[in-house]
Amino acid sequence: MGTRSAAKAHRQSLEHRLRNRSARSATKTAIKKANDAILSGDLDAARDAVDEAIISLDKAAQKGVLHHRNSARHKSRLQIKLNAAVAVRQVSGEAAEEPKKQSSASKKTSKK
Repeated sequence: MGTRSAAKAHRQSLEHRLRNRSARSATKTAIKKANDAILSGDLDAARDAVDEAIISLDKAAQKGVLHHRNSARHKSRLQIKLNAAVAVRQVSGEAAEEPKKQSSASKKTSKK
């Protein structure tokens, strides 16, 4: 390092690198947990995990660890996966409920 200011800038960059690496790692872990929770099929746990991942992504973007568009892209993809899992659950739940509705409707018509 030629100057004192260059030496200070280097020290600061090393500190920032460690701090950023920690935040980036925590964010990646939160995203992986959210993806695993979505794939497991437990929607309540998946919602909680996605919320945690979104909070982690927002913090990383706010600190400048991730670019804000990178954060937005990850959040969008997580929400799309969660919404798809919820839709699958609702469709499979409606398919199981439809015969019950038809049977109750047929009972009403037989009473007439």
